[in-house]
Amino acid sequence: MSTKPDRAPLLIACALGIEHLALRIGDRTGADGPVTVLRTGMGPKAAERSLTRILADPALSEAAVLATGFCAGLAPGMHPGDLVVAEETRDPRGSTPCVGTELLVKELVRTVPGRTVHTGPLTGSDHVVRGHERSDLFATGAIAVDMESAATLHSAVRAGARPVAAVRVVVDAPEHELVRIGTVHGGISAFRVLRAVLPAFFEWHRSLLLPRR
Repeated sequence: MSTKPDRAPLLIACALGIEHLALRIGDRTGADGPVTVLRTGMGPKAAERSLTRILADPALSEAAVLATGFCAGLAPGMHPGDLVVAEETRDPRGSTPCVGTELLVKELVRTVPGRTVHTGPLTGSDHVVRGHERSDLFATGAIAVDMESAATLHSAVRAGARPVAAVRVVVDAPEHELVRIGTVHGGISAFRVLRAVLPAFFEWHRSLLLPRR
């Protein structure tokens, strides 16, 4: 009889319906243990409420949490469809360190070859960032911004010690500002990349070796 411990669950959190669709139709054959994909709703407050509620479920109390979806790139030279692996997420409450970033980069390069993977701080905002706000945030050292990742990871670690990570797909960037998701090439490209990344998330989860207590 196998003595291999059960994995702690994996909770993948996104905000938008289109992000949830991409993850729902992605390849789940490599999952190693229970996987829940949560649509939190848009904005940091919605993310915090959703994470607090779902992590109160005893079945998910020890879940590893990975925040994903689309983001705005801040660094010059970024393109729609590029990937961002957060080394930490930031918001006004401080920073949350991410776990296993090197492995995520390695697996994303393998899973979506040809896509550039950027690493660095991912900052939070309570609104869609436009124009000069990009350069102001880039000056703080952040390489990308979204509205939910920082709140998601902050809520996750507040609910209990667990591995957390954030992987975002650039949907617009300083030279490629997007008006509406899904209506131009950049949005379509980002959707296709997000649909393809689940195997990398599962490898990250597998590497954690988190037995249930």
